Amino acid sequence: MSSVSFKPSAASGLPLSGIKVVDFTQVMMGPVCTQMLADYGADVIKIERKGKGDLSRSTFQPVAGADNPIFCSLNRNKRSVALDLRDPAQLEAVKKLIAGADVVTSNFRAGVMERMGLGYEECRKLNERIIFAVGTGFGETGPYRAKGGQDVLAQAMSGVMARRSDESVPLNIYPTTLADYSAGMHMVQGILLALLHRDRTGLGQKLSVSLYDSMLAIQMQEAAMLMMADSELNWAAMPLSLVFHAKDAPFVLVGAFKSNPLRDICEVLGIDDLSTDPRYCNLGQQLLHKAELRSTLAEGFRTETRDHWLRLLEKKDLLCAPVKHLREALADEQTYHNQMILQGQGIGQELKLIGSPIRMSASPVELRRPPPSLGQHTAEVFGDDFVK
Repeated sequence: MSSVSFKPSAASGLPLSGIKVVDFTQVMMGPVCTQMLADYGADVIKIERKGKGDLSRSTFQPVAGADNPIFCSLNRNKRSVALDLRDPAQLEAVKKLIAGADVVTSNFRAGVMERMGLGYEECRKLNERIIFAVGTGFGETGPYRAKGGQDVLAQAMSGVMARRSDESVPLNIYPTTLADYSAGMHMVQGILLALLHRDRTGLGQKLSVSLYDSMLAIQMQEAAMLMMADSELNWAAMPLSLVFHAKDAPFVLVGAFKSNPLRDICEVLGIDDLSTDPRYCNLGQQLLHKAELRSTLAEGFRTETRDHWLRLLEKKDLLCAPVKHLREALADEQTYHNQMILQGQGIGQELKLIGSPIRMSASPVELRRPPPSLGQHTAEVFGDDFVK
């Protein structure tokens, strides 16, 4: 586990040092993007509503507040200013900030930034080098441009939610924010590409991502199969890929990438080679008789412990793993070895946060700044007179 104190000056050696981001984003899609930029040295100035701030500050009472884990998980290494942009003087101050910035980020519904007088055309007049990154639910144009965007809606409308291992499995909401995280990472990629383009041309540009597009992109293989071969691709429906329940605990087996994985599985179970049975002699037949095949294997795996089966399956070079709770994964020695947990002192308590999944030998991620309290840096950014 990495345990460090906060060192604002440490940003100077990081790859995005010197890049200033004026960040209007909130909740997850945008903040997960700007946190990665901040982790690698960008000066991210978080523009928040005076008196309320980012909606994630008040998520999941009673832990809301300065060290609300939801807010903290997405907002380290940033500075916060609290403003009322209906005030012409404060709006003008933000425009001056944008004039000297590199990147502007937002994730409102289409048209909100324009109504505030801070759309791309306005910002480009202030600064022709500005990179203007927009995140929406469904896109800035088109039939759904005004529809409220949210992770679960994007799962539903993109086809992701309908993807199940079997039609007998009830439709459900995926319990982790697939769309928000994916779109946030796509926004990071777009900003970095735009910075490279600007280095070569001297010009900024606008880029946009959406939850909807990111969920379509995550299904690129399945979509190509449908459009080009009119065939359904479902990796979770493969006959030898399944969660099995051993005597004491569940594990997952992926019977693939071998010439005859079923034969090896049968050897591990100590049963006759089912691959010689006409019902299971090839993938096509295994798919036709999947229920019977899986039932036979499941019955065998229930007879011994999970560790027993994992040990034998791995000896056969079959892909397998225990099914763990997040609490177990956070305590796993590989998690510690990868330095995926960052610790440091927050405003009111110790912080324990997931670190960056990107390992850079010369640019390690540190907790240089705790997640800020609302408006903590308003005077620092705009001057003492501004907040009086």
